[in-house]
Amino acid sequence: MIRNDKEYQEAVKRLKADQKIIEEQKKQLASEGLTDEQIQRGIEPLLSFHQQLVEEVEWYERIKRGDIGTILSITDLGKCLIALRIASGMTQKELAERLGVKESQISRDERNEYFGITLQRAQKIVDAIHGSRIVIKVEYDSSNSEPDLIAV
Repeated sequence: MIRNDKEYQEAVKRLKADQKIIEEQKKQLASEGLTDEQIQRGIEPLLSFHQQLVEEVEWYERIKRGDIGTILSITDLGKCLIALRIASGMTQKELAERLGVKESQISRDERNEYFGITLQRAQKIVDAIHGSRIVIKVEYDSSNSEPDLIAV
C-alpha cells in the first residue's frame, strides 16, 4: 500500500520501468519462436505484479482527491484510517505529534493497516485528523443470516 507522496513517486517510476521490462520480455520470447499464447503465459507473473501496482497507484490518487469511498467490512477500518490521513494531507509525523507517539509507531501501524486496533484508538486517530469522521451503518438482510456492516 502506498502511504505517502515519496512512495507514490517511486511506484509511478516502477510502473514505467515495469512496462519497458514487459515489452522487452515479449520481444525476447517472440524472438525465441514462442506463440502469442505462450508469450502471454510467460509474462503473466510480470503482468500480475504490474496490475497490482497499477491498482495501488490508482487507490492513492483517488484517496488524494478525497474519494475514500465505502468500506464494507470492519476489518477494512485500518485502511480507511490511512486513507483519511492521506486525504487530509497530513503526514505520518504530523499524526504522530497529534497523538503524542513516535512517527515510527504510526509507520509501523500503517504498514500493518492498524491490525488489531481498538475502537477507542481508532476514534483518537479520527479525532486527530481534523475534518474527518467515520459514519457506521449496519444493515440486516433477512434473506442472509449474517448482518452487513457498511461504514460510510
